[in-house]
Parts: sequence; C-alpha cells; structure tokens
Amino acid sequence: MRRVAIVGGNRIPFARSNTAYTQASNMDLLVAALQGLIDRHELHGLRLGDVAAGAVMKHARDFNLVREAVLSTTLSPETPAFDLQQACGTGLEATLLVAHKIAVGQIDSGIAGGVDSTSDAPIALNEKLRRTLLAMNRARTWGQRLGAAMRLRPSQFFQPVLPRNGEPRTGLSMGEHAELMARQWGISRESQDALALESHQKLARAYDQGFFNDLMTPHQGLREDNHLRRALTLDQLAQLKPAFDRKVAPGEGTLTAGNSTPLTDGASAVLLASEAWAAERGLPVLAYLSFSEVAAVDFCHAPPDKREGLLMAPAYAVPRMLARAKLRLQDFDFYEIHEAFAAQVLCTLRAWEDPDFCRERLGLAQALGAIDRDKLNVMGSSLAAGHPFAATGARIVATLAKLLSQKGHGRGLISICAAGGQGVVAILEK
Repeated sequence: MRRVAIVGGNRIPFARSNTAYTQASNMDLLVAALQGLIDRHELHGLRLGDVAAGAVMKHARDFNLVREAVLSTTLSPETPAFDLQQACGTGLEATLLVAHKIAVGQIDSGIAGGVDSTSDAPIALNEKLRRTLLAMNRARTWGQRLGAAMRLRPSQFFQPVLPRNGEPRTGLSMGEHAELMARQWGISRESQDALALESHQKLARAYDQGFFNDLMTPHQGLREDNHLRRALTLDQLAQLKPAFDRKVAPGEGTLTAGNSTPLTDGASAVLLASEAWAAERGLPVLAYLSFSEVAAVDFCHAPPDKREGLLMAPAYAVPRMLARAKLRLQDFDFYEIHEAFAAQVLCTLRAWEDPDFCRERLGLAQALGAIDRDKLNVMGSSLAAGHPFAATGARIVATLAKLLSQKGHGRGLISICAAGGQGVVAILEK
C-alpha cells in the first residue's frame, strides 16, 4: 500500500443561497474550483488518473456532471471522471475513493471534490402532470394523445414540486433532527451560540492572516465567504428565534439561523497523488491521508429508547477508526468536525465524554474522553463559511492538510455527519 499525499486544494468562496451565485449552475461552480486548482499546480494538459466529485442538488442536465466539468477545464480530455453522492459526506467520500485507488497503485494522481447550488435548485413537475406528459409521449395515435391530454388540469401547471430538506423516513428536516439531539444530550442554546461565534471569529482571523490565499480562487466578485459575519456578537445571536422547534420542541427550541449552517452555494477540490508523482513534478506534500472509516446509525427503525440521533454516526465511526490506527482521541493536533449545526458538534463531543454511551453503544471499556477545544476547527468551519453540501469535505481536507504542513508534523482528525444517519471520518498525518 502506497502512502497517499495531499498535494493541494482549491475552492471558490462560498455564498449564501440567492446571493452572489444566483445565476450560476453546479457546472459553473465546479469548473471554477477545478480550474483554479489546475492553474495553481500547473496541471494544464496533464492526464490524471481520475476525478471524483458530486452534488446533492442535481438537475437532469447534470448528467455526467464531473466528466463534463473536466472537459471544460484545461486538464487533458483523456482524464476520466465520475459522479458520486453521499449527502454532506460526498466531498470526503470522493477523497477516500481517489486515495484508495492511489494506495493500491491503480492510479498515480487524482482530484476529489464536490459542488452544490441551492440557488439553482431543481424544481420538478407536479406528479400528475408528469405522468400525463409521459402518457402523451407514449401514445402511438392522435386519439391516444388526445385522451391523455384530456387528463390535464390547469392547476397542475402551478403546483411544482420543490426540493425538500427532509428525511424520507421521518419527514423531519435535518434541523428538526438536530433539535431532538440537542434535547437528548442537554445541549444549551448558550453553548451553541458560543460555538457559532467562535467559528466566525476564527474564520475572520484566518482570512486576515492570508491562510486561504493558496487554497481559494476568487469568483464572481467574491474574495471570501459572504456568510462570514466579522462583527457578530453573542447578543445578536441570542436575539434570534428558534428555527426548528415547531414540530419537535414547541417553545423550547435551541437551534437558530445563527447556530445552524445556511443554505449555501460553492465548490471545492483537492489534489491527491503518490509521493513519486508529486516528486516528479516538484509539488509539495502537505500531508498524508492515513486512515478512514464510514458508519451509519439506525435513526428510524429501532425502539425509541435505542434510536440514535440522525447526525450521530461520526460518534461511532471515529472510535472504530481509532482502534485500527491504535490511537486515542487525544492523540491529535487538530480536529476538524463539520459544523452542520453547533448542536451536532456538541452532541458528538459529549457522547465521546459519556461513559455510559461509550460502554453501551460503542462497546468500549471507558469513555473516549474530552478533546482540547483550542484544537477544534481552528480556522473556522461551516457555521461561518457556509455549507454547500457536497463541497464541504474537500474544503476541510485542504484546510487540515495545510495546517499540518505549516506545523511540520502531527496529525488531524476529520469528522463529517451526513443525511440518512451516516458519517465519514478520516485521519491526516504529516
């Protein structure tokens, strides 16, 4: 097994839905992120082993999205590409798939990433209208077409099907599930707001230090994430009303627009390679991807007292990965835990500190313990930058790889929760 080097990363600034990228498609955003990576590392005309990426919100026109994006860049058109989708875990899962191919010697280099536009979300036809139109298309005679057309009703043209941020199994949105988790684990509104404020402060400081200068390509007038609030205060966060409590916690909600990620547009990519391929081209190795794990939890079938929170899968994935790596939770210099909601991060940390959870759910003899919070998301994360679902993974990989490169040694932990009760985690080392 060969070591997998992370050579570089690139993303475009993330934008709140219906702001800077309103007229941009998934294709536009992904091409911009890829081309920025290609330009920075002088990959023009090169045939890479593979490009893997995906989007959660996809139009029918996004068929073969990643291959079409590659053909729109200056990479060699002989570079293969494929799409995948694992909700918010898409970008990291793409990274793992490319890394595995490099590790076993199938390819020497590849790009992984993701993109999402909620501004350009797909809107489907009313189901009755769709079926009627399909029947008209199947008809072989004018009489059959007329018969199908007679089923059309004017109201059907004004009842489109909009994308839903909800779990098909429960009907609850991700925010509502996170609200249930916050209640289960006793996560206070104040602690969530404090984490959100820290994320904005850290991200602002990272921009001021120029940390993202070689990890980002300005796009359509944006030079930094436009969700970032540099002057945000705890008082402002405290004034926001709960956003997800009506169904699950009437009058007792703790999740707000301030301590939850907004709908976001953006794209990101990361370049991976074998050590030999990087050395041949004089490219630096920022870090190595050494271990990974995926997990899923039963959030809908188990009895209520055994049913797990929708976004708790990383709490299971991390200890499995640590066992294989023969590491403790405290053996890390940096922790990059995706901030889908402040509550999700805090629930995960509390679960690892809880002896009963670790014994009964994880099968451990004792609690994993606490982490050093000063090492958590040190350059800010999704609460401040935003969260274009499939793009978050590569953003985090590139950020952590650069942090390790600057430090010169050490290791970092990545943890990303995803819809469907799933989690994707990984370890980077220098």
